[in-house]
Amino acid sequence: MKNPPIFANMGCRLNAYESEAMKELSASAGLQNAVVVNTCAVTGEAVRSSKQQIRRLRRENPDAQIIVTGCAAQTEPQTFADMGEVDLVIGNTEKMRPETWRNLVKGPDFLGATEKILVDDIMSVRETASHLIDGFGTRSRAYVQVQNGCDHRCTFCIIPFGRGNSRSVAAGVVVDQIKRLVGKGFNEVVLTGVDITSWGADLPSEPKLGDLVQRILRLVPDLPRLRISSIDSVEADPALIDAIASERRLMPHLHLSLQAGDNMILKRMKRRHSREDAIAFCNDMRSARPDIIYGADIIAGFPTETEEMFQNSLRLVEECDLTWLHVFPFSPRIGTPAARIPQLDRAVIKERAARLRAAGAVRVQVHLAAQVGKTHQVLMENPTMGRTEGFTEVRFGQDQLVGQIVSTGICGVKDQQLLAR
Repeated sequence: MKNPPIFANMGCRLNAYESEAMKELSASAGLQNAVVVNTCAVTGEAVRSSKQQIRRLRRENPDAQIIVTGCAAQTEPQTFADMGEVDLVIGNTEKMRPETWRNLVKGPDFLGATEKILVDDIMSVRETASHLIDGFGTRSRAYVQVQNGCDHRCTFCIIPFGRGNSRSVAAGVVVDQIKRLVGKGFNEVVLTGVDITSWGADLPSEPKLGDLVQRILRLVPDLPRLRISSIDSVEADPALIDAIASERRLMPHLHLSLQAGDNMILKRMKRRHSREDAIAFCNDMRSARPDIIYGADIIAGFPTETEEMFQNSLRLVEECDLTWLHVFPFSPRIGTPAARIPQLDRAVIKERAARLRAAGAVRVQVHLAAQVGKTHQVLMENPTMGRTEGFTEVRFGQDQLVGQIVSTGICGVKDQQLLAR
């Protein structure tokens, strides 16, 4: 009896996208009886969770081959190779190569791995292949990778060493893929990457993300909804700002990589914006597009952060009118400059993260209450739940067709969901 591989995905949407691509690559190669863990390295907790997942999967699949890949495998290959549960560690570049999976089926002698490790220098990679997958999760939305890697070196971040330098997928390839996905019935496409506002810097004529967005909307007129993933607001180019303000098919939901609200902490993080830049961007965008909803990444307890500095981050939630917060308690990553700065007490970090999450919870309830009585176009993710243009969940009392956009009035709120009339 055939046993197709089991895939366990950790971390970001890009990882989820690549896990789906690996499923197709491994299926084409004929891989059987394997477990593939696609790890995350964004925090120390993410690495710890990856290890826990590997141990659990080994207990549940004692006879399977355990293959570990992803950002944590790229940055700490020996850590995972030293685990008795692990049979092979594959780097982020190697995992996307068809020959890796074909050679894996042939046997270890064909892989060229050294002591269970097949991980090359990702900084030498200059191209990002676009993997033509049909989307994942449901029939509601598809994710298209337009960029990989990052040229910035924020002092807290290990991800450039897991993903390499920034590489862009050519605009024509992206447009063709989106046309194909729309032809398959997808009503929403999300552009994803590690640092998508850097898209185009390595391409001829150095186009900007806004150029890509406007080109997609122009050349794929049948695409009902386009969404962009996390961006650096300071790198939003004029064409992108114009598209956000004027293109109704571009969804009014931006997830911002803010990280902190204090200028000294931002400087020590080696970020490229000030708190004033962040506030001005959010105000300008809301003036141009009043229905816009913001999410944001914020780190609590960065080294040297005083209570006064933390209060500046806390106030940023109100000053930028943020709704959906991703709060990260600071976790030192070995190999980053921030790991060498004197650390705060873990109890202080945990308490500050809790206050940020509480502030975020209040903002969510304010946002939800403001939607009652309004009409939204809701993209159905399952028969009874879909998301608005601003990515808010809506619960339906009767089954709807998955993947379709349903116009509905909002009659109430329950927990963190809107209720359809």
